[in-house]
Amino acid sequence: MRYIMMLLVLLSGQVTAHQWTPTYPELKYSHVEGILKVRMELFNSRKDVSHFEVSVFDEDWNPIKFAVSERIMKVNYLGRKSIDIYIRETDKYNATYVCSRSKTITEKEEVAIVTSRICSKIK
Repeated sequence: MRYIMMLLVLLSGQVTAHQWTPTYPELKYSHVEGILKVRMELFNSRKDVSHFEVSVFDEDWNPIKFAVSERIMKVNYLGRKSIDIYIRETDKYNATYVCSRSKTITEKEEVAIVTSRICSKIK
């Protein structure tokens, strides 16, 4: 059994994901009445992925309507991008998670096998 575990550890590949901060963002009032804003930062530490999708969910993982300048954005390897996400004030108590998910592009010869979704919980 010990040898099997050692073999699995040695044969397993490196796990990489992107970074999505802050972990516990706060909704703040935006310049538009009735609209709240949260600023997130994405850091791409994956060589095999350069596109990411933003989403917002409630506590039961149902999608919440939101606005962002780019729903799917390009962030090159080792690049950073600040993203302002706008949520209606009426959804203030429903919006629980702000997430980013890596997207694969099928035009490339090498397609990423694993996509990563990282979520931050709104305070």
